[in-house]
Amino acid sequence: MCNPIDPKVTVPMRSLFLIALLATTPALAQLPTYTTAAPYAYMKDLSNGAVLYAKGADTRMPPASMGKMMSVYVAFQLIKSGEARLDQKILVRPETWTKWHSQGSTMFLGVGEQPTVEDLLHGIVTLSGNDACVVLAEGLGGTEENYVALMNRAAARLGMKGSHFANTNGWPDPAEYVTPRDLATVAEATIRDFPDLYKRFYGTEKFTWGKTMGKGDDITQPNRNPLLGRISGADGLKTGHTEEAGYGFTGSAIQNGRRLVMVVAGLSSFNERIATSVDFMNWGFAAWTSVPVAKAGQMLGKVALAGGAEPEVAAVAPRDLFVTIPRGTASQRRQRVVALAGLTAPIAKGQRVGDVIVSVAGLPDTRLPLVAAAPVEKAGVFRQFWNWLTGLAG
Repeated sequence: MCNPIDPKVTVPMRSLFLIALLATTPALAQLPTYTTAAPYAYMKDLSNGAVLYAKGADTRMPPASMGKMMSVYVAFQLIKSGEARLDQKILVRPETWTKWHSQGSTMFLGVGEQPTVEDLLHGIVTLSGNDACVVLAEGLGGTEENYVALMNRAAARLGMKGSHFANTNGWPDPAEYVTPRDLATVAEATIRDFPDLYKRFYGTEKFTWGKTMGKGDDITQPNRNPLLGRISGADGLKTGHTEEAGYGFTGSAIQNGRRLVMVVAGLSSFNERIATSVDFMNWGFAAWTSVPVAKAGQMLGKVALAGGAEPEVAAVAPRDLFVTIPRGTASQRRQRVVALAGLTAPIAKGQRVGDVIVSVAGLPDTRLPLVAAAPVEKAGVFRQFWNWLTGLAG
């Protein structure tokens, strides 16, 4: 075998320089690889917003029952604003029962029953009841059509540009579609905006409602979430299945303070959904690691600003900051602070003034926000002139 630096071979000085440079330059990090049979797959780390995997993330697809997450999101909004109550009772109309009592997944509601909003939310989240969705929508929106309008307005506010809802339960409709990224968005928003309600409903393992024909025994149905009992920290969100959409799942789990949201869709069977969901979430926690960047309130640098009583302001972390990087690359991490463009006084305490940019060679940069540690008033004319002079001297 030939030695590339054989002493009998004359090597040009330029080549020697390149060899030395390569020897001292750290190897570029590589993104962890992942292969899945799912036509659609998406994963996001909510601790810092890093997208860990995206396959068909912005392709429109039917949501199936994963669309029910938006029904629940709107209900949570109404509860938080005081426009609905968990103990509020809603009548099951005969017309609604006739249409939905045997259409797909059901809560087994009966004509004339008056379940509470809390009952119906368990019926939607845990049991995936199509009937529960429509009864809830009629009780809180007057009609299902009105409630769907609320869902689409909420989706627009959340920036779900690739989605449109035509009903409350994900029943097949050519006018209804979502994207994997948008499903992750509503999941993230639910966790962020309604943490108490999320915890109250999405982690429930089973729920009892309705009676069997004949003996009249209670009907208890399990949560279909494939991560529950299989992934540590799993606590949401929603499965979906129709013939057109295949088997899908939007899920979340938290481990050591690090929360992931994942979406898989278009799978061919119930069992494939379980295996794929568990494998995907395990990969997210194992192949990636979360590294602390700064504690809340920690100063990472100072940034210059124009027109202030002070020429610069301390930039601090607004909260504990983390970056998600491939496991084994922490030693390659570098970071720098940059100011927002056109930063001008006055500046309020807590106002965003810049970013800390975390870099690992070969990977996209991560930008995390920094805020002002203290207010900076607008300077008078003399002070601005003095700052200008001292700037020249510096």
